[in-house]
Amino acid sequence: MKIFTSAQIHELDKYTIEKEPISSIDLMERAAKALTRAIEAEWSADIPVVVFAGPGNNGGDALAVSRMLAADGYQIAVYLFNVHNHLSEECATNKQRLIEANKIKAFTEITMNFDPPELSKDNLVIDGLFGSGLNKPLSGGFSALVRYINQSSAKVVSIDIPSGLMCEDNTYNIRQNIVKADLTLTLQQKKLSMLLADNQCYIGQLKVLDIHLSQEYISQKDCEYKVLEENDIKSRILPRKDFSHKGTMGSALLIAGSYGMAGAAVLSTKACLRAGVGKVYVHTPRRNYNIMQIAVPEAVMQMDREENYFSEAVDTHDIDALGIGPGLGQQEDTAIAVIAQLRRTGCPIVVDADAINILANHRAWLQQLPAGIILTPHPKEFDRLYGTMSNSCYERLEKARKLSKVLQAYIILKGHYSALCLPDGHVEFNPTGNSGMATAGSGDTLTGIITGLLARGYKSVDACRVGMYLHGYAGDLAAQELGKESLIASDLIQYLPQAFIELS
Repeated sequence: MKIFTSAQIHELDKYTIEKEPISSIDLMERAAKALTRAIEAEWSADIPVVVFAGPGNNGGDALAVSRMLAADGYQIAVYLFNVHNHLSEECATNKQRLIEANKIKAFTEITMNFDPPELSKDNLVIDGLFGSGLNKPLSGGFSALVRYINQSSAKVVSIDIPSGLMCEDNTYNIRQNIVKADLTLTLQQKKLSMLLADNQCYIGQLKVLDIHLSQEYISQKDCEYKVLEENDIKSRILPRKDFSHKGTMGSALLIAGSYGMAGAAVLSTKACLRAGVGKVYVHTPRRNYNIMQIAVPEAVMQMDREENYFSEAVDTHDIDALGIGPGLGQQEDTAIAVIAQLRRTGCPIVVDADAINILANHRAWLQQLPAGIILTPHPKEFDRLYGTMSNSCYERLEKARKLSKVLQAYIILKGHYSALCLPDGHVEFNPTGNSGMATAGSGDTLTGIITGLLARGYKSVDACRVGMYLHGYAGDLAAQELGKESLIASDLIQYLPQAFIELS
C-alpha cells in the first residue's frame, strides 16, 4: 500500500475527477456515503451528534455526512465555521443542500463569536474542521475549539485526519491544538503521520475507507513510502527444493552473548534455525558453553578465548551470513573486535543491539561499514547512532533515511510499523506485530530471523522485508493464543513455523 504525501493526495483527487470522470461535488458525495456507513456501524441513532465543520472540503464532507445521518434519523446539531466569509465551492454547495433538506436539529454558521455547545459523554462529535491540506499549526479560535473538544468526555470521530494533525511532519506542531479522536475515518489511504508512534494518541482507532479513487494513478505514481502487504511477502518467500540438504541451505554465524546475557544468544540462535537455514554457528564466551549446548543442541558452538565476552574477530570464509550484537556487552576489547569483524567479513551482515551501541560510541567507524549492511536499531539506539536526539518520530525517520543513503545500508527502525529505510531513500513499513512484543528479547529474535534468511539465500532487501513481516506475524499469532500481556520473546520463535505455513 502506497503512502502519498498531502500534495499527492490532492493530485489523486484531481486525477480521479478528470479521468473517471466525476465532478468534485459527486466525489465528495461518494466519500460522505462511505463515512456515513462507517459512523452508523459504530453508533446508533439514539446518540446526539454535534458536528464541527470547517470552511474547506473537510467541512464539506462533514456537512454532507450530517445531511445523510439526519435522513437516517440521527439528531444532528451542526456548527459551520466561516470566520473569513469564504467557503470552498463544495462546502458552500453542501451547506445549501443541508439547509434545503431541513432535517437537522440545529444549524449555526459562525462568522464571529462562538458560544460552544455543552458536550457530555453521551455526545458524538464529528470533527470536520481541517483535513489533509493543513500545513501549519492551528491557532486562535480554532485551537481553542480543539482544546474544548479534547477536554470534553464526548466520543470523537475525525473525518480523514484529526484536525490540527498534518499528513507528514508534526515535529514543530502545537500538540495541544490537535483533536484527539476516538475513531479516525481516513479516505482511501493512510497518511504518513498515522504510522508514527507519537501521533497515535490523536488517531484512536483507524479505519481506511475505499472511496474508489483512481487506481491508475495509485499504481503508476511513485512514492517514497509504502506499507508492506501480505502478497508482497508471499511472492518473495523462497521455495524449498526436495533434494536440498544442510549444505545447500546456507550457513549462518551469530556472534552473541556475554556472561549474564546468554539468553540473547539462545533466542537469536533459535530464531535463526527456525528461519530455515541449514547450519548455525554461534560464537560466544566460554562461560556460555553449557547453557548453549543444552538450550540449542542444533547449533554448532564456537568458543571465544575469553570467559566472559567477545574479544576477537573470527573467520567467516565458509559463512553465508553474519548476525552480530545480541547480548554482546560493550567492553573496549569487544568494541575493537566488533569493528575488526565488520571490516573483514565478506558476507551479508546484520548488526543489532550492543554492536549498534558500540558503533554509536565510535561514530568514526561508521565510514568503515561495508555497503549493504543491515542495522536494526530501536529508537533510542538509533538516536545514539546518529549522534543527536530526535524531536519527533518523523524527524528520526528522516534521519534514518539520510543515514541509509550515506552508508548505503538497510536500516530497520524498530517499533509498531517498523520502518525499513532503503539505500535509495524509499521507506517500507511493516504492518504486522503488536504491543505484546514490547518485551526483552524480541529484537534478538528479529536478528536471528533475518540472519537465517540471508544465509538461506534471500537478497538483503527481501531478508529485511520477509524477516520483519514474519517476526511480527509470529507475534500476532502468539497474541491470538496467549494474549498480549503474557507474550515473551521465545513465543515468537514458537509461532514462527505457523507464520511460515500461513504465508507460504
